[in-house]
Amino acid sequence: MPSFVHSDAIQVHICQKFMEKFIDKAHGPKDRSPELQSLRAERVPDPQKDEWTASGKKSDQALYLLVTCHDDQICFLQMERSYYKDGDIEIAAFFPIYIHLVDIMINIIKKSFTFTQFQSKNYQYVLALVFAIEEINKNPHLLPNMTLGFDLYNVMHSDMRVIENPFIWLAGLEKDVPNYTCRKQSKSVAVISGTSIAVQMGTLLELYKVPQLTLGSFEPLLSDSGQFPSLYQMAPKDTSLALGMVSLMLHFGWTWVGLAISDLPKGIQFMSDLKVELQKNGICVDFVELIPATEKSRSSFRWPYHIQIIKSSANAVILFCETDSLIGVSFQTWERLMTWKVWVTTSQWDFANSEEHFLLHSFHGTLIFSHHRSEISGFKNFLRTANPSKYPEDIYLSRFWSLAFGCSVSGASCKTLQNCPLNASLESLALHHFDMTMSDGSYNIYNAVYAVAHSVHEMLLQELELQPGNKRAKVAFSPWQLHPFLKNLQFTNSAGDLVNLNQKRNLEAEYDILNFWNFPYGVGHKVTVGKFSPYVPQSQQLSLSENLIEWATGITETPRSVCSVSCSPGFRKAPLEGKPTCCFDCTPCLENEISNQTVDMHQCVKCLDHQYANTERDRCLHKAVAFLTYDDPLGMTLVCTALCFSVLTTVVLGVFVKHRDTPIVKANNRCLSYILLIALIFCFLCSLLFIGRPSTATCVLQQTTFGVVFTVAVSTVLAKTITVVLAFKVTAPGRRMRHWLLSGAPNSIIPICSLIQLALCAIWLGTSPPFVDTDAHSEHGHIILLCNKGSVTAFYCVLGYLGSLALASFTVAFLARNLPDTFNEAKFLTFSMLVFCSVWVTFLPVYHSTKGKVMVAVEVFSILASSAGLLGCIFLPKCYVILCRPEKNALKGLRDRIVPKESEVLKSSS
Repeated sequence: MPSFVHSDAIQVHICQKFMEKFIDKAHGPKDRSPELQSLRAERVPDPQKDEWTASGKKSDQALYLLVTCHDDQICFLQMERSYYKDGDIEIAAFFPIYIHLVDIMINIIKKSFTFTQFQSKNYQYVLALVFAIEEINKNPHLLPNMTLGFDLYNVMHSDMRVIENPFIWLAGLEKDVPNYTCRKQSKSVAVISGTSIAVQMGTLLELYKVPQLTLGSFEPLLSDSGQFPSLYQMAPKDTSLALGMVSLMLHFGWTWVGLAISDLPKGIQFMSDLKVELQKNGICVDFVELIPATEKSRSSFRWPYHIQIIKSSANAVILFCETDSLIGVSFQTWERLMTWKVWVTTSQWDFANSEEHFLLHSFHGTLIFSHHRSEISGFKNFLRTANPSKYPEDIYLSRFWSLAFGCSVSGASCKTLQNCPLNASLESLALHHFDMTMSDGSYNIYNAVYAVAHSVHEMLLQELELQPGNKRAKVAFSPWQLHPFLKNLQFTNSAGDLVNLNQKRNLEAEYDILNFWNFPYGVGHKVTVGKFSPYVPQSQQLSLSENLIEWATGITETPRSVCSVSCSPGFRKAPLEGKPTCCFDCTPCLENEISNQTVDMHQCVKCLDHQYANTERDRCLHKAVAFLTYDDPLGMTLVCTALCFSVLTTVVLGVFVKHRDTPIVKANNRCLSYILLIALIFCFLCSLLFIGRPSTATCVLQQTTFGVVFTVAVSTVLAKTITVVLAFKVTAPGRRMRHWLLSGAPNSIIPICSLIQLALCAIWLGTSPPFVDTDAHSEHGHIILLCNKGSVTAFYCVLGYLGSLALASFTVAFLARNLPDTFNEAKFLTFSMLVFCSVWVTFLPVYHSTKGKVMVAVEVFSILASSAGLLGCIFLPKCYVILCRPEKNALKGLRDRIVPKESEVLKSSS
């Protein structure tokens, strides 16, 4: 129970008001906990001592917040400043056991008000020091015939008071005068202190060349042998700590994290190293919260504390603090605000010993990186038996005992304890009050004591070898003489771990990953759930047993800490402007692109030409080979159409052959009619070459057959047209044109035109013939096999030549359209050429606007349509007359009406 000791009521009232003001500043006036509200000074009459005590509910806060309002003669400040154990040689130690949060002089009443926080977890340092020294003194093989003692001081965190006790140790006076001492010669041969304290007092101790060994984590700034030649760091290097934490983030997929870093130089350096590793592995930082680690930096912080952490959407927070700092004070405001987050921290700051117990613990489920080490045998048993009666000279143990077990303090030296539980022991305390497991700092203190002992032992052996006659004489030496032995010291401690003080050979640390479990009423436990080692291949550096991990309160499964939900397969990341790379939108992949990885992809991958993306766009499928087949509905329709028209043309040819002696067949040269009908049959049949699986032979035959057959058909139409024109234009019996007409000269047009087309086809086949090609883009999921024209110029030359013949036929027929129409087919020829030209003029734009099988179908349709146009326009009217109106297909009764020119036509046709 904390006590307030005063001499008058006015002082008590001021102390109470000041305490309430202090509570309001730390927690806000509306957030006082019942425990804090109970810390009020109330008058309890005591005529002998006139002592004021805090009444009300006993609070665990008393364990680490000792509040005193006193004058300079009262108990706590009258305690000895050090815990001293005599020995032939001694080790000076400076540990942060308690700190003064407020130390203000009220000018009105000239009294000092001191708010003192006892750091219970740091008291284990004292016990580790005592344990190591007792072990060495009992060891007959190490420093025989010589006892080892210590001189232990508390050290403040205030920049103004951090070297106060080191000055007292050096000078032996309250008013410190450097280089002058008022006490007997010091027997201390080395100093053990915290890392951050060593930065400030190292320069002072360097003046005396005193070996200084640090218990905290490795500090790169102190590894400069030029600036700190007398300083030795017991902890291994933490160069792989950032990599280990990032590996843990990657293992759980936490890409959106927060940083809470102490504002000490080492914290800033660690933050810089960590950011490099985070950026290298694609992890983004949501916020950076600098936590005050000294009294001066803490005074600049105002309520509300840590607002960034409270508002952050990051569920994983990396916490890096020093063991001997004010970080625990800063975190007192977190206990009700920081639940449901996963903390990743180091064992240098043990929050388990810094907080009160409560059901929804802020740090339940925390993952802790602790230096891998073996257990020191006998240490836990030593802690079980440690008590004030065993070590009555230990002022800190008495104070801790009184706070932990509610004992009352009496006596001028504040060492006499009363009303303590009978079976009180450190083992019975809750984890947040005292941890029985050796901490990193205690382990380093243990090794530091042994390092000094081994160095002294080796130095004494060397002296005895040089002076063998003085074996029983005590060897006097100065602390600086230990440096040659410490610099190259290497030994194996009782746990079997190698201890190396050579900074150049100091290895990187391996880490055990601990999981903190906190249960109601202060029952806490740390479970080893994994390990990180930088000495194995990267894929094996991190090992975890996820089934052993207890997550933060309210989380039943592995938590997620991402800014944006990962994009599922088929989507890619689209960065958001002004946001970190971990914040993004998910955009679907474009056509024929996929993203098939479980991690977020910045770009989709395009499928190969012979593949296509499925509907979900998460994998590429092989395209099926397709072409215009006979089984395809479109192909089957075209085949049936071509065969039907071929049969129809054959029937028409049969009709014409059967009625070859009739006037309507004999008109316009029946031989030309036969040739035209046969050419049309081949025109219909050549379309079948375009259907089915393409090959080199079919590709060549497609174009040459099409060009030659249609040239024969169109040239035949041209010959028939010229025959009609010549028959009606020749009037005189002896003219040469009449001779050409009667001799059948127009029939020679057919072979001439056909030879020209054959020459063009030969040039085409000789330069760039058609070949089998694939079209992988026209139809989704299919590779279309088709015939490539080879030379597009040659193809259009053939087509253009056909067009010129058709245009010539159309022009001649158009000029003969008004001739007498008895058995005259000039109009039919005109209309047939009009249909033919219309089909192929329409073909060109449609052909170029289609792809794949449709393009082939358009070409086949154009062949069938133009051929059907010739058949229908020229021969169907004649078949109608032959079969349905035979009376019009006779000369009887019409001879008197036949003009001479028509008679010439009949003669020339026959």
